[in-house]
Amino acid sequence: MNKKSGVLWVVAIVALAVIVFVFRGKVQFDWAMFWQQLRHASPVHIAFAIALIYATYFLRAVRWSVFVSPTKKVPATSLLGSQFIGFTAVAVFGRLADLTRPYLVARRTGLPLSSQVAVYTIERMFDLGAAALIFSTALAFTPRDLPHHDVFVRAGALSLAATLAIAVFAGVVRFAGGAVAGFARAALGALSKGLGESVSTKILGFRDGLNAIESAREFGMVTAISLLMWGMIGMAYLQTAHAFVHTPELAGLTFSRTMLLMAASIGGSLLQLPIIGWFTQIAVTAAAMHTLYGAPIEAATACGAVLLVVTFLCIIPTGLLYARVEHVSLKKVAEESAIESDKEGVGRV
Repeated sequence: MNKKSGVLWVVAIVALAVIVFVFRGKVQFDWAMFWQQLRHASPVHIAFAIALIYATYFLRAVRWSVFVSPTKKVPATSLLGSQFIGFTAVAVFGRLADLTRPYLVARRTGLPLSSQVAVYTIERMFDLGAAALIFSTALAFTPRDLPHHDVFVRAGALSLAATLAIAVFAGVVRFAGGAVAGFARAALGALSKGLGESVSTKILGFRDGLNAIESAREFGMVTAISLLMWGMIGMAYLQTAHAFVHTPELAGLTFSRTMLLMAASIGGSLLQLPIIGWFTQIAVTAAAMHTLYGAPIEAATACGAVLLVVTFLCIIPTGLLYARVEHVSLKKVAEESAIESDKEGVGRV
């Protein structure tokens, strides 16, 4: 984990330096306007957005309890701390701490770590499918007279195609996971034996996660929870934009138009590094709001900063509190989760 983290840090710092050097004279930024936008942002909208995000962590705990229910009945409340601590570890240490949640759940429930990494894998797929379905449905209702309408339409079509592809892939893996894993091992193994084994292991983990859903009722519950959760996340983005009441381009956003901002934010968070990732996340969302909605760069940057707090950093105080109550060291548990995952051959998805 340390070697990977070191490499990513070097790459990120070099990339950031290049970006700053290239654009140092091309962007005019009024810092006074930026701070004014932050001061006048509506605390009511921001508080509502944070409340929505906190509710999604409870839904994640409920969904995880459904995933493990065929093996062991675990109340969702007992998994809530693992969600808060795990996402806090990601916020502090970046995506290298992604496996903290399955590690903590495995330790709390006494279930094998490999089984919880499988749950984590299927959780990610449900997240992707639910988000794509909401994107495509919402973007289908964007008015034709809006700027960049063709961009919204194309994004909606791609999201729908991604949803269908995920569904087909999941169905194939559910019923023929061993064959798919063997094919991947043979095909990719010709290029790199390690790559073939890694992809094969992930496919088998995905199959194991799907096998945890034993009935149509459980599948329906998990799907409904996922759609509700991502709908609430979308509403949190909308409420955050509406907090900037003095910027019409943001205060007047509709739910469907917020989807591309949400997609840009998710894309910017895929390679999340400690601290540096916060600033790249703000830059990505600010650029999206400035380009797609025509919002002034100062307002867009202010909104991007608040979005980072609402969707990513607001969890830290609660996560630290849970870690203290449960006597968990964030740094230690993040390192242990990576080490144990490597031992069991169930590396990061």
